[in-house]
Amino acid sequence: MARAAHAPPQGLQAPGRKPHAAPARGVRQRMRNWWLARHPVSDTWTLNQRNIYILPTKGGWAFGVTLLAMLIASINYQLNLGYVLTFLLAGCGLVSIHLTHGTLRGVTLRLRPPAPVHAGEAALLEVVMTNPGSARHGIGLRFQHNPKEQQNAWCDVPALGQATAHLSMLPTARGWHAVPAVMVETRFPFGLFRAWTHWRPASQVLAYPQPESPAPPLPTAASAPGPVAQQRQGRGSELDGVRAWRRGDGLRQVVWKKAARVGELVSRETTAEDSRELWLEWTAAASAGDAESRLSRLAAWVLAAESQGLRYGLRLPGVQHPPERGELHARQLLRELALWR
Repeated sequence: MARAAHAPPQGLQAPGRKPHAAPARGVRQRMRNWWLARHPVSDTWTLNQRNIYILPTKGGWAFGVTLLAMLIASINYQLNLGYVLTFLLAGCGLVSIHLTHGTLRGVTLRLRPPAPVHAGEAALLEVVMTNPGSARHGIGLRFQHNPKEQQNAWCDVPALGQATAHLSMLPTARGWHAVPAVMVETRFPFGLFRAWTHWRPASQVLAYPQPESPAPPLPTAASAPGPVAQQRQGRGSELDGVRAWRRGDGLRQVVWKKAARVGELVSRETTAEDSRELWLEWTAAASAGDAESRLSRLAAWVLAAESQGLRYGLRLPGVQHPPERGELHARQLLRELALWR
């Protein structure tokens, strides 16, 4: 993302910047985008001969120049031991090419489905690496964009086993966010060569609206209609205020003491609580300001209502979700707020 705040005024040149730096950077970016577009999009990526690239590092080039100087000196001075040392080191360099390339070859990368987060919070991505052969060491992962500002997440993969590496991305706005391209690299064992590959995951991260902080108090809950309240009152079990646990019930509703005695989960349900409904409406958040501020306030209200164990619903322009409670209901409403247009 471009940083407009640090861009120099039009017609002026930033101090220390070459006149053709910006066009050159644009050409490199277009070339990088074209190169990445050649790679398929998938949450599973197996490394093989066709998608692993390898080149000498700066230390590798220095090592090659040193070998050349040693070879020239051995020829000029007829040093037999110099020949032995030069070709021995050259053989080690050739073997390191095979070892560096083999560290990545055959490894399978898989991205686990990322969990939703709120805008402004870091989303943790888990990459599982499966190794079909011997142990692999010194594998690093990082996002492709801004490589100089990031540090690799290094890990070792045991033989015939798996290892997990963690990456994090920061969505700044609500909605869906594509996972950036990932670079996987290694310099094992000697650091003379660098083998790498580019991986474009297909998963996306859902960012809920950032909750308003501090948020105003929740709106006043209203009584449910008569037939609905009577129907909910009849759902209780033979014990007053206790019923069998249902999917979506919060932890606050579970009667843990009774569950420990009978060996089954039971939930608390009082007639007074179940007959009142809290509606989180678009018009009630009008004092927040623009649409994004309203969504932030509604997101904060959803979290507050869920933490208090209330029955709450959501009304947006053209969208209505009936009152319910539970973590699944909260996620459904937050998802609606994140994708609302």
